[in-house]
Amino acid sequence: MTADIDPFLLYGTKAAEAPPVRLTAGKLAADFKDGNLRTIRYDGAEVLRAVSYLVRDRDWGTYAPVIEDLRIEQEPDAFSVSYLARCIGPGDTELAIKVRIAAKTDEPLIFEAEAHSHTGFETNRCGFCILHPIVGVAGMPVSVEHVDGVRENTHFPDLIEPWQPFKDMRAITHSVTPSVTAECRMEGDTFEMEDQRNWSDASYKTYVRPLALPWPYQIVPDTPQQQRVVLTIGDMRRAPATPRSAIGEPAPVTISLGTKSGMMPAIGIVITPEEASTTLAARDKLADIAPQELLFHFDPNAGHTADAFNSFAEIVRLHAGGSTLEIALPCNQPPIVETLEIARWMQLAGFNPDAIVISPSVDRQSTPPGSKWPECPPLEDVYSAAHAAFPGMRLGGGMLSYFTELNRKRVPPEQLDFMTHCTNPIVHAADDLSVMQTLEALPFITRSVRAIYGNKPYRIGPSTIPMRQNPYGSRTMDNPGSERIAMAKTDPRHNARFGEAFAFGYAARVLDAGLECLTLSALTGPFGLIAGENEPCAAGAYRPLFNSVATLARVAGSRWRECLSSDPGSVLSFVTARTGRQRQLHLVNVTATPCRIELQGLRLSDRPENEGLTLGAYEVNSVSLTD
Repeated sequence: MTADIDPFLLYGTKAAEAPPVRLTAGKLAADFKDGNLRTIRYDGAEVLRAVSYLVRDRDWGTYAPVIEDLRIEQEPDAFSVSYLARCIGPGDTELAIKVRIAAKTDEPLIFEAEAHSHTGFETNRCGFCILHPIVGVAGMPVSVEHVDGVRENTHFPDLIEPWQPFKDMRAITHSVTPSVTAECRMEGDTFEMEDQRNWSDASYKTYVRPLALPWPYQIVPDTPQQQRVVLTIGDMRRAPATPRSAIGEPAPVTISLGTKSGMMPAIGIVITPEEASTTLAARDKLADIAPQELLFHFDPNAGHTADAFNSFAEIVRLHAGGSTLEIALPCNQPPIVETLEIARWMQLAGFNPDAIVISPSVDRQSTPPGSKWPECPPLEDVYSAAHAAFPGMRLGGGMLSYFTELNRKRVPPEQLDFMTHCTNPIVHAADDLSVMQTLEALPFITRSVRAIYGNKPYRIGPSTIPMRQNPYGSRTMDNPGSERIAMAKTDPRHNARFGEAFAFGYAARVLDAGLECLTLSALTGPFGLIAGENEPCAAGAYRPLFNSVATLARVAGSRWRECLSSDPGSVLSFVTARTGRQRQLHLVNVTATPCRIELQGLRLSDRPENEGLTLGAYEVNSVSLTD
C-alpha cells in the first residue's frame, strides 16, 4: 500500500483519489467510483472497462456532477446503488440525473438513468458510455445487434479504425473467455462505437447520440430522457466463484527475456518561443540531460514572430545534437509565400536546423464524423513549398496534434523523409487509472502507423500528460487548483513520480515501433523537466520526470531487447546493451501498489542468483546485469 507515502510525491498534489467501492454479486465484481462503474469483472476476467453516464460541455469537457442521496447496499449475492447527480451549466442552467444500478447473482447487471432539466441544458453528449478493453479483445469476433433488429457477426478492429466501426447499435456481444460471453444492451437512444485507441485510450467506446447529429444540442426543459444499460453474462461452466479468502497476496511479477530487439530512439526536448529564454537560462541542466534532438515549435497564429529564431539559434549553438523546426503553417497566403518568409527569418537569425516538420495549422483541429473538412491547401503543395524554401533539410510531415487526426487525414508520404504525430492521455478521462492505461494503446497506434506508412522513419512527440493543444474544442482547460482534469493545459502528475513512471512506461511500450526520435517533455514550463516559479517545489529543481528522460537519453542508440512481464498492467521492462558496457535492466511500476519482481534467466550483478527485487509505487529503476 502507499499510505506511508506523501501523495504529493506520487501525484504532485495532496489530493489523493478516493478509492473505489468494490461491489460483488456472485462471480460479478465492479468498482463504483464517481457515480460510475469501472473494471467490471466476471470470475476475475475483465468484461468491461467501464459503464459511465457522462455529460459533456460544448468543448467536450466532462462535467463533474455533484452527487446527492447516494445509497449503496451490498448483500451476500447482490448489490444496488442509487443517487441523484446535478450539473450546473452556463447561465445557471441545470441538469439532474436520477441513477439506479443493481445486480444479483446469475442475473443481469442493470444501470439506468433519467435526465431532467427545468431550465434546458446545452451539451455535446448526455448519456451512457460503455468501454470494452482492448488487450485480448482487438481483432476478436463480436456480434452487433442494430436498432432495426439485424444482427451482424464481425470482429473488433485490430488496426485502429479512423471512423466508427459500428453504428446504429442496440446490443453488442463478445467472448470474455472461451466459456464466458457478455451481452451489453443499450436502451433509450441510438448508440455507436468509436475506436478510442485513436486518442490512446485503452478501450473501444460505445456511446449515445451519433456524431453525425448536430452538437452542441439542447436538452428540452421538463422533458425526461431515460436510458438503460443491461449487461448479461453467459457462463457455460456454472462453476462456483473463487472464494475471496483463497485469493491471498498478489503473486510476484515475473520478468524474462523476449525475442524482439532493436535500437533505442533518440530523445528530444521541445522548445517554444515562450520558453526559449528560460531554456537558455537553464543551459547547464540541458547539458545534464544531453538530449539527441531539440524540437523547436513555431506557430505564427500563436503570435510567434521572427524574433523567435534569434533565441532558437542561440540555443542550437549550445547543443551538440540534432535540431528540428516544426511549423504550424497559417495558410493565409499561398504556402510558398509563407515558407519563403519563414526561411528568410531563419537565415537572418543564423538558425539552420537539420530538419523541418510542416503541417497546416488548421489540420490540428479535429474533423469528427459528419463535419465539414476545413479549407486547406493540398498537402502536396505545402510539401513542395517546404522543399523549395528549405533546400537540403529533411522534411517531416504528419500531424502536430494526435494520431486521431493523422488516421483520419492520411498525409501523402512520397515527399516526406519521416512521419510524426503526438498523443495525449487526458483527452477523455483524467483519473490515475485511465491515464496509465493509455500506455496499453500505444503498441496499437504504432502498429497502425506502420501499416499505413510502412518503414518510413517515424517520430512521436511531444507527448506529455498535460495537453498542449485541444483539437476537439476551443481551448485547453485551465487548472488553477492543480486537479485531475481532462484536456487541462497543466497536470500535477507531470511534477511527480506518476509522471516519471508514465514517461518511462511510454518509452517501453513504443520500443518495437523502431522510432527515430521520441519527445516526452520540454526543459522548462508546464511540460518541462525543471520546476518554475510559484510551484510547491523549489524553482529550478528537477522534477522526477527528469530521471526518466535523462536515462532514456543516456541509452539512446544502444541496443534494446524486450522483456516479457507476467503482468504488463503493473510492470514494464526492457534490457539495453552498448558495446563495451554492462547490460542494464530497466523496470517501471505503473501502479500505486509496490510490486515484487522475480527474474527468470536474468541475474543482477550486485545480488545473489535468483534474488528478486521490489519496485515501489510508480518507481523506475535501472540495474546492471551479469553477462
